[in-house]
Amino acid sequence: MSKTILVVYAHPEPTSLTRLFVTETVRILEQQGHVVLQSDLYGMGWKATFDEQDFPNRINQDRLDFIQESQHAYTNHQQTLDVAAEQDKLLAADAVIFHFPLWWFGMPAILKGWIDRVYAYGFAYGYKGEGNRYRYGDGILKGKRALLSVMVGGPVEDYSPRGINGPLEELLFPITHGALFFPGLDVLPTHAVYGSGKLSNANVEKELATWHLRLNHLFNESPIPFRRQNGGEYQFNILADHIAAGKKGLTIHIDN
Repeated sequence: MSKTILVVYAHPEPTSLTRLFVTETVRILEQQGHVVLQSDLYGMGWKATFDEQDFPNRINQDRLDFIQESQHAYTNHQQTLDVAAEQDKLLAADAVIFHFPLWWFGMPAILKGWIDRVYAYGFAYGYKGEGNRYRYGDGILKGKRALLSVMVGGPVEDYSPRGINGPLEELLFPITHGALFFPGLDVLPTHAVYGSGKLSNANVEKELATWHLRLNHLFNESPIPFRRQNGGEYQFNILADHIAAGKKGLTIHIDN
């Protein structure tokens, strides 16, 4: 059955491994009969800074209140055209794939700027005018899937559970649990390619073959079992004492 997939990617170099993976993603998905939407952030010249220019019809000229202005612009259809177009893509998509290199332990600034600007109040947060009621498993993107494809320059050992850089899944937690699960997306385990800048041609082909398998199972792979805010496990936004008793940290919010 044909699906619509949005591919969002951030790398300025057309010959990069990130862009090679993007090309293969589009090819494979279209070969499978899916509709592929694309957001090439560098190619689009995406404005990465979230500022007063995002609100051409401000209701308060004296002080820039981002939540107030974002809510007003979204509710009254007064957002900038580029932001509205990306929101439409998200609403049309059954799944979203993000391709980016790991830069300084996170996503490139241009991709963070995409989230900052596209995730308007009333859209990705403050959904239905209900404040924090619809988040972490609920929200406007509920029922859709998300997958990160990350090119990591360092070796896998550096990102292992006791590796010097810290576990990759914890470094990306603000993205997977925060930016993606928060508005309702079902987030699949991250796909990482390590040592991305030093791969031989043979290893690149192996990595692509592994990626093809991930794409083949995009709609039947089990997502990360993040605990849902409205699933009965949280009391006043704090995990109940009897769940993951004696533990703390990011991983308590995953039902392993």
